[in-house]
Amino acid sequence: MYARSRGYATRAGLVPEHRVAYRGFMASQQGDRVPIDPQSIEAPLSAFAVFLVVTIAEGDDAAATAKAVVSDVESLVRAVGIRDLDGQLSCIVGIGSTAWGRFGVAVAPSQLHPLTAVEGRVHTAVSTPGDLLFHIRAQRSDLCFELERLLLGKLGRSVAVVDEVQGFRYFDTRDLLGFVDGTENPTGRGMAAASLIGQEDPDFAGGSYVVVQKYLHDLDAWNALATSTQEHIVGRTKADNLELDSAPGSHKELTTITDADGTEHDILRDNMPFGRPGSGEFGTYFIGYAGDLSVIERMLERMFVGEPPGSYDRILDFSTAVTGSAYFVPSLPMLESLAGN
Repeated sequence: MYARSRGYATRAGLVPEHRVAYRGFMASQQGDRVPIDPQSIEAPLSAFAVFLVVTIAEGDDAAATAKAVVSDVESLVRAVGIRDLDGQLSCIVGIGSTAWGRFGVAVAPSQLHPLTAVEGRVHTAVSTPGDLLFHIRAQRSDLCFELERLLLGKLGRSVAVVDEVQGFRYFDTRDLLGFVDGTENPTGRGMAAASLIGQEDPDFAGGSYVVVQKYLHDLDAWNALATSTQEHIVGRTKADNLELDSAPGSHKELTTITDADGTEHDILRDNMPFGRPGSGEFGTYFIGYAGDLSVIERMLERMFVGEPPGSYDRILDFSTAVTGSAYFVPSLPMLESLAGN
């Protein structure tokens, strides 16, 4: 969960018609462009976010309505974002495997499937329903609110909300456990290589896979630990965010995916804390983008089962995954083209 930084470069080998989906980066070479185009995974860090997961109702009419709304999401982003050009409003739409099939597209991304639950000896990474994911980001909470309101208004009874989380930036990008969340994210060319599908699945090059999980924290139990114990669990120092020289079995170690030949695989995270102190709810919303969905799946396997089995991520003794789902994020041209199917 502990990674966050931003940067972007075009991934070698992407076909031109898909590269244009990431116009936000290209425009940044000529000056910032706002509102930010939908599906811009490289959108800048924001102070606020909304993570909205919905399921589509039964019937062809509901699927048609949902498809029409998501394929025209750019018009809503522009209608809201133009009200404050410094607000940097952006939105990413993720489409689940069942919804993709209902949208009438003959071919599906090669790795798109429902998130597989991972059952460890002690903890489980659950798999929960979700047809559409909306990842809304902005520098103002009212911009996120207004875009979500308009989206749900357009979708109407065609969908049911199954999860809705309002995230916020917490001090110096820390999570509610007190650690900086964002040190190991890829930057520069590494960002595209980690987050975008390439020529291994050419029909969907320029898109991405995304996994989301909502974690709830037992802060009383966590805060009762000595700082040194917390640091060993996380794998970093708490005050100055330095990697520990030796932290076997730490969260950082288990979420580092390396092949036998030494090749390390990154994902792009944009986690955010959330909470309601009056309800005793405190958590982290994990969201990870990857060009290869199996990288995130391996990460979850290592966290919940352990490597070797039984040596699971001890942060899970204090953070419980209560949701989990996976989606395909099409490039903007592909998203818009759904209207013609």
